[in-house]
Amino acid sequence: MPPAGVPDDVVEAVGGVTAAFEVVEHARGMLYAFHRLIGRADAELADALDRLAEAGHPEVADELRAEVVGRNVLEGRWTFQVGEDFDDGYYRAFADAERRTRERLVGGRRHVYESQLKERNRTHGRPGHEARPTA
Repeated sequence: MPPAGVPDDVVEAVGGVTAAFEVVEHARGMLYAFHRLIGRADAELADALDRLAEAGHPEVADELRAEVVGRNVLEGRWTFQVGEDFDDGYYRAFADAERRTRERLVGGRRHVYESQLKERNRTHGRPGHEARPTA
């Protein structure tokens, strides 16, 4: 529940700020998935090129290895550097702004809007619809 005196429209607007940040969190997870997938592809390619060389085509393997294995995904950057730049820039700025907004307007409480929504939609007294965990 919101602190006393915080109007519903403020709670809803702050909830919108948090919802937007949750989209950024999702994008961040996808960025880290991208990082993992590119690393995996690079390692799998290196293994495949070893097999290609062993199968009698070392010149093709060497050419492809020099062109692709260990290559930057963006100018001067491997994927870990892309993730670090994102974390240190846009992500950190948005996370700090979202937290400051909650602190200023709803006493720092998280998911106030969702808490109100849950309270409105749950069936009071019914198993599986408890307001909070019992333990």
